[in-house]
This record gives sequence, C-alpha cells and structure tokens, in this order.
Amino acid sequence: MTRRELDAAGITDPALRAAYTRCRLLNARHGRTYFLATRLLPADRRPAVHALYGFARWADDIVDDMGARATTAERAATLTRLEEQLRRALSDAGPAGEPVVVALADTAARYAIDPAHFTDFMASMRSDLTVTDYATYDDLRAYMHGSAAVIGLQMLPVLGTVTARSRAAPHAAALGVAFQLTNFLRDVGEDLDRGRIYLPADLLAAHGVQRDLLLWSRRTGRHDPRITAALRAADDLTRAVYREAAPGLAMLDPVSRPCIRTAYVLYRGILDAIADGGYAVLHRRAVVRRRRRATVAADGLVRVLSARLRARGGAARGTPPVPCRNDACSVKEAG
Repeated sequence: MTRRELDAAGITDPALRAAYTRCRLLNARHGRTYFLATRLLPADRRPAVHALYGFARWADDIVDDMGARATTAERAATLTRLEEQLRRALSDAGPAGEPVVVALADTAARYAIDPAHFTDFMASMRSDLTVTDYATYDDLRAYMHGSAAVIGLQMLPVLGTVTARSRAAPHAAALGVAFQLTNFLRDVGEDLDRGRIYLPADLLAAHGVQRDLLLWSRRTGRHDPRITAALRAADDLTRAVYREAAPGLAMLDPVSRPCIRTAYVLYRGILDAIADGGYAVLHRRAVVRRRRRATVAADGLVRVLSARLRARGGAARGTPPVPCRNDACSVKEAG
C-alpha cells in the first residue's frame, strides 16, 4: 500500500520515499481515526496527509513524550533544532535532517502551503512548554489557531476545493479546532497528569470547578456533579464548533469529501461516547466502538466509489470536475 501511494504521488527519490514512509507509520500508530479516514483519499494525496500528520506528531512528542527526565530547557532546545531544520528545508537552504521534516518540506512545495502555517504551529507547540491553563475561551482559541486551525488550513490545498479556497478556509480551520477540542475533552485526565488544563478556567468556574477539584476526582476516582456540568458545557461548546465547520464539507473536491466526512463523523462520535459514559473522562478514556468505526468507514468507502464513478462519468462526457487550487479559480460551487 505504501509503495502504491508513493508511486501514485510521483515520489521516486529513495530517501524521500523513506521519509514519507516514516510519516505514514507515525499516522498509523498514533492517529487511528485520522489514519482510517486518510485511507479514503485518492492514493496520490495520502502521502501529503501523512507528512502533515507525521510532522505535527513529531513536534507534539517533543513536548509531551521525551521522557519524564527531560527538562523544559531540553525540550525547548529540541524544538529549536526542529524549527531550524524546518526553516532550512522550507527555504531550500540545506539538508533538512529529520525524515518528518524532509517529507513536510516536499509536501509544502508540491501544494504551495503557506509557510506561516508551520511557524504558527511551532509557536503553539513552544507555548505548551510553559503554559498550563487558559483563563478564557478566547485565550484558548489563540493557542488553537496554531495548534489546530492551521492544520486544517495546511490540509486544504491537498484536499482541493470546488470554491475559492478563501471561502472554504474558515470552515477548515473550524474543523481543526473541533477535532482538538474533542481531544481536550477526551484527554482531560491525561492532560491533568501532565500539569495542564486546556478547558478554559472561566467555563470551569461557571460550574464551580477549579484545578483542585479536578485533581481530587482524578486521584480518588470519585465523581462530582459540578465537574459533570462543566464537561457537558465543554461538550456543547465543541458541538457548536462542529456546526461551524460542517458547511465546508461540501466545498471540498468531491473525491476528498468522504475522507473528511468520515473523520468528522468519527471524531464527533467521540463526544457521543463521552456523553454516553457519563462524562467520566477523568477516570477512563472514551473511545468509539470498533463496530461503529467499521460502519462509518464502510459508508465512507461507498461514498468514495460513488464520487470516483461520477468523476469518471464527467470525464467521459468531457466535463470532469475541476477542483480549485487557488482563489482565482471560478467553478460551480457545491451545494
């Protein structure tokens, strides 16, 4: 499968193929939902998505998973080295170093992805070294611009659109934020173990919840109705962002829509699993059941086949769909 994807994308250099393969392994190992959805993309676009995910995962692991003995200064130094490799690679000023950077730079060049998206992402990763909570949702949104919204914006050129990219961009950014808010809600307990609380302090305080109460619940395994109410409010907030993102699905290239729709349904399904579990995220991790994942994936596959048949039919009639690659294109927009 890896070889077929790389061949379809026209990636022939052995070192570059190895770099993309490394990113694909990171995606398969750590991003099960994301990886499953990516399999629904045309083969030639999958390596780029793996590269974007692989780099983001690599940077995130520097912040969170270098080992308990790694100091903040050591993590910061490692991030700085990664940033320097990224700068050189994006500017073609020298060898990139890490395979994830090699693949990312190639993807950025192939799809003309704005380098500012990677700069903003690295800034948010660096803030995770010292920032442990957020006073308001506005403060959290500023962080999520770099950690989540720009991921959606990076993806957009790879996915393609049937409308001006600038029109689809706010919805793509919102979807990145919705996915991350879902992760924040699912991972409250794990983040608390790392000393972080991503849920806004003002949202928690509105329900009488502070850090000490969360720590008590995490430590004792006991529930508190104030925590449940606060988590339910965070759930409502996240679902509102999904609604903000939803119109963007129809703006994507038809052959990309099943992939993103599948990710949308599966990630939103995590919220359902959290609610069905009584918002016990401080005590156990909520997951979408395997049968549900299989059902959604099967539906996505049907949609993929349908989209490809429509595309072939259009090509046979001499009117294939033309995805937008920039803001200058003008085609009939999806309804």
